[in-house]
Amino acid sequence: MMQCHQWLGCTDLPSISIQDLIGSGAVKSVYRAIWNGTTVAAAFLNNGKYLSDFKHNLNMLKIFNQSRFVVQLVGFCESENVVLTEYHKFGNALNLQRILRTRYMPNHANFGLKLCLNYAMILDHLHNGPAGTRVMCDSNDLNKLLSQLLVTQDLQLILNDLDALPLVDYRLNLTIKCGLQELRGDFVAPEQRWQFEGNFEVDKMAGYGEKTDIWKAASVCEYFLSLVAGEDVLLYRLFDLHKSCKYFLPELRPSAKQLVQIYKEVAEELEHTEL
Repeated sequence: MMQCHQWLGCTDLPSISIQDLIGSGAVKSVYRAIWNGTTVAAAFLNNGKYLSDFKHNLNMLKIFNQSRFVVQLVGFCESENVVLTEYHKFGNALNLQRILRTRYMPNHANFGLKLCLNYAMILDHLHNGPAGTRVMCDSNDLNKLLSQLLVTQDLQLILNDLDALPLVDYRLNLTIKCGLQELRGDFVAPEQRWQFEGNFEVDKMAGYGEKTDIWKAASVCEYFLSLVAGEDVLLYRLFDLHKSCKYFLPELRPSAKQLVQIYKEVAEELEHTEL
């Protein structure tokens, strides 16, 4: 936002002009809207049975309000189930390929590495930030995960959809399960998949933690690198790190902080290397 302003509230809703639909899911629909000449994103609850998810999103936005890694909260009206956030015209990270093709396409892989570092820093903030250790549950395939991230005007990534960020606290023996349905595919971590004979039963699943995000991080980074030229050198340089992200045992995987550290080290190497 261009200037500071207190959060908008229920009394401001009549002055907000709803424009076009920019996104919709099970929990909410999001519209481009205009308030006092400023474009914002207005989210409305879609289904009452997802009210707790909608409220969780708002609570997380409040907690992470000062974070540069999370979309800025502009206002809310809890009685009407409306949440207002900063608008980003590039949309989510599913649009990156089109954005880079039409606006800005670097000749080398360090822009892809910048996106990897950006994402790792988001994970580090979730895992070690003001809300405790939070896990990105709404990320069961690459496209779904990318849809949770917005692309800013200066091509930074920020977390946008905070409906499903459950808390892990090992001191209290508090782990998580991402939903009540069976998760399948190589993108989700092994501990998130059904490992037994017979039909899926959520009660038989063991809980898990933030290392599920690390399992996915290697695939996310490799996707970002695929968007630009010269990624082969970086894929080779990051091979061991990304291999460690895919260790079957979660405790053997690196932390988000370690991902940030190594991506930074490789970025520094790139400054002195022509790909």
